[in-house]
Amino acid sequence: MRSNLLAGILILSLTINAAVIGTLGYHYFMKQPQRDSLSCFSTGNGHLYQSLGLTGGQLERMGPLAHAFHGQMDEMKASVEQKKDLLIDLLQRGEEPDKIDALRRELASIQDTIQKEVISHIADIKQILNSNQQEQFFRLMRQSMNCTGTSMSSPSGGNR
Repeated sequence: MRSNLLAGILILSLTINAAVIGTLGYHYFMKQPQRDSLSCFSTGNGHLYQSLGLTGGQLERMGPLAHAFHGQMDEMKASVEQKKDLLIDLLQRGEEPDKIDALRRELASIQDTIQKEVISHIADIKQILNSNQQEQFFRLMRQSMNCTGTSMSSPSGGNR
């Protein structure tokens, strides 16, 4: 009787341990960045600017530039998200094609503005960087543009 009780406790303990290890393993691997996205515009040691080896003066110039740019991108992202939700509502209700097309044109206009702002921001950054930093910056940019699942022109960072 006692051996049956010990065997039952052992089996229960092994089952619980296996469940805990399985759960931990699942969460560990699910939270790991994808291999492609890790190599896409990620430096492995923090922000992109850190990997470029900026001087103190360059960082002082870059900070306000980046802050203003990301503020603009956040505003445009919010506008795009709002209009995408509205577009889905219009499509669901079967609204007139003219209303849907007008909203599509608004979204395209915002995307065009985003692209212009990104290009302008890159030109501003280029002026701050020395030639070696520029090479590294554009190499990282090329790398990020060749990766799936990332988009430099989309503030949401996703694909369609």
